[in-house]
Amino acid sequence: MTTYEQEIYAVINTSNDHLTVEQIFAQVREKQPKVVLATIYNNVNKLCEAGLIRRISVEGSPDRYDRIQRHDHLVCRRCRRLADLTFTDLTKSLRTEVGGAFLSYDLKVFYLCPDCREHQKDKLCK
Repeated sequence: MTTYEQEIYAVINTSNDHLTVEQIFAQVREKQPKVVLATIYNNVNKLCEAGLIRRISVEGSPDRYDRIQRHDHLVCRRCRRLADLTFTDLTKSLRTEVGGAFLSYDLKVFYLCPDCREHQKDKLCK
């Protein structure tokens, strides 16, 4: 793994957030001031292809990146905020449905986060 790949991997795996490439770039740049954004894009793609990190795509938002540890996501339909969620592991039931092994699954549950529900409630009360 290159120095930049190691830095990117560390940033993603120590973060509690779901970072965009630009956010990863800002953090890597603190330790590697000569890095350019294109390098971050290239290395993030390599890490995804190698299965070391995962890309989270949500329509209307930039891709975000996350650690591989098995977990699912709540996605707010209004503000696009992502939150981690761990459901009971669905691997066994999915394997039964698929009829055997599969590569992976990515479960996203869409909802309105508490802040957006409160905002919507306030609008309805006025």
